[in-house]
Amino acid sequence: MNSDPNLEIMNCQNCDAPVSAADERCSQCGAKLLHRRVLFGAPKPADFTLTADEPENDLEELSPEEASALVFPPQVEHAATPPTAAPAPTPTGPLYGGFWRRLGAFVIDAALIFLLSVVMAVMAYVGYKVGLAAHNRGVSIGNAGPLMLLLTLAGAFLTTAYFVVFHGMDGQTVGKRVFRIRVIGGDGQRISYRRALLRWIGTVGLGVASIGLGILWIIWSREKRAWHDFLARTWVVRE
Repeated sequence: MNSDPNLEIMNCQNCDAPVSAADERCSQCGAKLLHRRVLFGAPKPADFTLTADEPENDLEELSPEEASALVFPPQVEHAATPPTAAPAPTPTGPLYGGFWRRLGAFVIDAALIFLLSVVMAVMAYVGYKVGLAAHNRGVSIGNAGPLMLLLTLAGAFLTTAYFVVFHGMDGQTVGKRVFRIRVIGGDGQRISYRRALLRWIGTVGLGVASIGLGILWIIWSREKRAWHDFLARTWVVRE
């Protein structure tokens, strides 16, 4: 009988294949061998079940008192913080042109119209004087009536054309451009020349009829609108 333990033959406890006692695992099924002598051909116990290798659990070696003494850090569940929504921008309405700003713009416009009227009056006077001189006549109070009528109509036409053209073109006269205000319609766009003419007629007609109250209404109006603004459906806003 061979006494060499490396040559001793045993059966794999899993598949009953003959293996050497020196092997660590079965060459047939790969199961880890239990190094105990198994009689070749001996029946395997009926309640024998092979389980997979399990990792060693150190807690199994502890007594119940020692296991209860172990303190594990509590598992804190971090609630998902919902993303903070950015604050919605506060809607802001347009900045309306107030009474003093509009008055300052009108003063500049009136001064410019006055200078143009003076130039026009001088040119008309010179032409009228030359025409009378051709008939050996001079300018006097008695014959200055046609000249004054001509200058009045020309001044009215110049003033009307000034405000209608500038307001219909881009909503700004020279004075409004200086004070950074603009006449706009309800859609925020520039107004037409027809509405600009209606606005100017309302400025003169309602202003005279109300003895200036229609223009002073800008002070009390929430949107800083005069009566002619309500008539023409216009607003004066700051840029």
